[in-house]
Amino acid sequence: MSRAPAWPYPRVLAHRGGGALAPENTIAAIRVGLERGYRAVEFDAMLAGDDVPVLMHDPTLERTALIVGAVSERSAAELERIDVGGWHSERFVGERVPTLQRTLRFCRDHDIWPNIEIKPAPGFEAATGAAVARVTAEVYAEMIFPDGDRADHVAPRVPLLSSFAPAALIAAREEVPGLPRGWLVDRVPPRWREETARLNCVSLHTNHRHLTDNQAHEIKRAGTWLFCYTVNSPQRARTLFSWGVDAFCTDAIDRIHPDFAV
Repeated sequence: MSRAPAWPYPRVLAHRGGGALAPENTIAAIRVGLERGYRAVEFDAMLAGDDVPVLMHDPTLERTALIVGAVSERSAAELERIDVGGWHSERFVGERVPTLQRTLRFCRDHDIWPNIEIKPAPGFEAATGAAVARVTAEVYAEMIFPDGDRADHVAPRVPLLSSFAPAALIAAREEVPGLPRGWLVDRVPPRWREETARLNCVSLHTNHRHLTDNQAHEIKRAGTWLFCYTVNSPQRARTLFSWGVDAFCTDAIDRIHPDFAV
């Protein structure tokens, strides 16, 4: 049995910035989370066509910008002129695509801790991982140290990078070794322990719908931090915490308070 240090970060995060109450992956969403007391957020970072990381979940613009085209076909400056708030509600008409750098500076200025999901478009896994790590290191430069990706050395204010793409995590580590990383999966695979170790990840992030009590206890006994997405039921959240889950993100920021775990 291995014993990891206690999870050093907030335990309840606003999913994609402001949960269901705001347009995802925007500064406005993070402001809405902040209005609800959330000082911890999860959001997605993808490369624009000029290799600048921006906040975006989908590789295409149809769903959140209501226009046809790929994110990788436009520069960050072009994306920053696109309305990605109007699809949600009138309140957010005119909200723009933010760069990762601007978003992280907003988070630092407002003492908000981010979990950054590296969300590469197909074929851009390594490039996206490296760019996200590089921009994160620029904003948090004085807090990052060579062994900062070890569970017993992480700095609680430094972002945690996560991704479904192993190539993105490897590239992020090669670019900035001191940034902590988490491996994202839908279902916990049989060889999760070996792969988490290969990727040098401090945490395993998984879909709570597929997680079992036995899996959670096995992961925690191995000394790995365990994060779940996307938990919108207070009852389910209590169950997960009783299993030893360290943290989760939620869309239900109007029903689950950021201090829910306390």
